[in-house]
Amino acid sequence: MAKFSKKLSKTDVRKRLAVPTRSLSSLPSFDGAHAVYFQAVDESGEVWTFKCSIRKRRHPKPVLSKDWLAFVDSKGLKAGDMIEFHKETNKAATAHAYRVRAERQIKIFGVVFGYAPITAISHDPSNVSAI
Repeated sequence: MAKFSKKLSKTDVRKRLAVPTRSLSSLPSFDGAHAVYFQAVDESGEVWTFKCSIRKRRHPKPVLSKDWLAFVDSKGLKAGDMIEFHKETNKAATAHAYRVRAERQIKIFGVVFGYAPITAISHDPSNVSAI
């Protein structure tokens, strides 16, 4: 199982998710194209269709768009929260299945103690529960 995780920046939650280049192997193959679409299932079973694109020249600098900002909004994600993508291979069909998990940063008196999964879907960021 391949995975990548990232602590979200302001740009990640306002515009697009910058994917670490070293994590490209965790995503579908581009097969010479500069963009690929893939679906990922979140903790509540909702399916999201993300578009991952890379530059046509030089350093690839992959980014996720399409549905990314809707995902951010539905989870009430903020800079400092974590995101994880997991790729699992179905051995029978050799197809890839992707899972996405959002985690809320747990702070007490300004000190980060860890992260908790965000399981509730809400369009009101003040109404998101972290379990």
